Amino acid sequence: MKLKCVQFILLFSVSICLSQNKQILYGFSEIPQSLLLNPGGNIDNKGYFGIPLLSHIHFNGSSSNVSVYDFFADDGRDFNVKFRNAVNRLNSNDFSTITQQLEIFSGGFAIGPSYEKNEYLSFGLYQEFDFIAYFPKDYAVLALEGNQNNIGRPFKLDDLNLNADVLTVLHVGYNKKVNKNFTYGIRGKIYSSIFNVNSTKNQGRFITVQGENNIYEHIFNLDLELRTSGLASLINDDNDDFDNDIKEIRKRILFGENLGLGFDIGFTSQITDQWYWDASLLDIGFVSHANNIENYQLKDDFTFEGIDPLFPESQDGQTADEYWSEIEEEFEDLFEIDTTRTKYTVWRPVKLNASVNYAFGKKKLKDCDCLAEDGGYLNRVGAQLYAIKRPRGIQAALTAYYYRRIFNGLSAKATYTVDPYSFSNIGLGISANIWGLNMYVMADNFLSYQNIYDSQNVSLQLGLNYIFKNED
Repeated sequence: MKLKCVQFILLFSVSICLSQNKQILYGFSEIPQSLLLNPGGNIDNKGYFGIPLLSHIHFNGSSSNVSVYDFFADDGRDFNVKFRNAVNRLNSNDFSTITQQLEIFSGGFAIGPSYEKNEYLSFGLYQEFDFIAYFPKDYAVLALEGNQNNIGRPFKLDDLNLNADVLTVLHVGYNKKVNKNFTYGIRGKIYSSIFNVNSTKNQGRFITVQGENNIYEHIFNLDLELRTSGLASLINDDNDDFDNDIKEIRKRILFGENLGLGFDIGFTSQITDQWYWDASLLDIGFVSHANNIENYQLKDDFTFEGIDPLFPESQDGQTADEYWSEIEEEFEDLFEIDTTRTKYTVWRPVKLNASVNYAFGKKKLKDCDCLAEDGGYLNRVGAQLYAIKRPRGIQAALTAYYYRRIFNGLSAKATYTVDPYSFSNIGLGISANIWGLNMYVMADNFLSYQNIYDSQNVSLQLGLNYIFKNED
């Protein structure tokens, strides 16, 4: 049963065809959740609380260089041809990601002297799922073409690279406006892992050459490992109690058996009245996996020459059945997977956000045909850089945006993003405040909605908060 689960996980990593960039939400100060992207961001309220389970819902699925449409388009071509074309186009640095977040509760309030209130505390708990898998190019070629057509070609086994995390994050943030030109913030985090699956340090190769004692020699140099935390008790052969599994998962949501620590930092710096820049580093931290561990390791060096088809003359009365049973046992022992329970640590994917911004256009007063000096600017344009550390290097995106405060209580932001998935990613976000109730919705990649299956990136964010506005 457990081996089948491992095989399923490996297959899942190959077949999944769905980033964490929240470029629309970043810097959108009317929405309290923007503080999660920059704890040193500007704050536009004196307090808020999120509607439980509805304050922030986020989903993002992405795949570089391939889409579902590439495999299942109704274009008359055979599926095998489309699959082969996709395999030939992809390489081992192409990847697929899925990210999902659900905020369970959140809140924040201003503190400090009554005449100033220049400090702000925020807190909350959210659940996150983060999956990344790189395309195992050599594995796919071997499965598609076989080794007979690739005699002498070494197949790289380190092409297998994946990580999947399901965890909750309890956080407390502190934001301080030092003066009108500078604000900074920090957020502390406690990670509670629900489960983790990762295989990121594989090495070795497989090669087939002409044999001496048989037609071919198969040379294996194996150093493969799949590490799991939190799964062993759920997939145990003796465990068929679904309700008990749900109870166990609930226990892990807050201060579970595998914990970690992390923090975010950020700032906003006003250059002039209209120009400012900001930056943040998120998820500088780790999760230590010490309980409910089950790792699968395959480490060996050997040469396999295949099965001798000629039945030998037995000198000890061995029958044909006994001979073939012995061959079968030897073949099964060829790949012996060791199960270990070694503790391990997974570092969180560190994220960088940085932007430069220009505000312009103040509201005109009708009664005097003059500018409202204390009303703030209605428009804003800027550029944002996003980067995230992944197992095989940095993934980055660059965004240009336009923000407009349409009227008090209604704002919108449009973005154009260049990233590994697309050069034509247009997004739109809207935030509305109605009697203190803040509602927002944001979506990416609008140009692909005419054929969603041909999209390499799909993202959606929405939420509900109750906001206590700043006094005029």
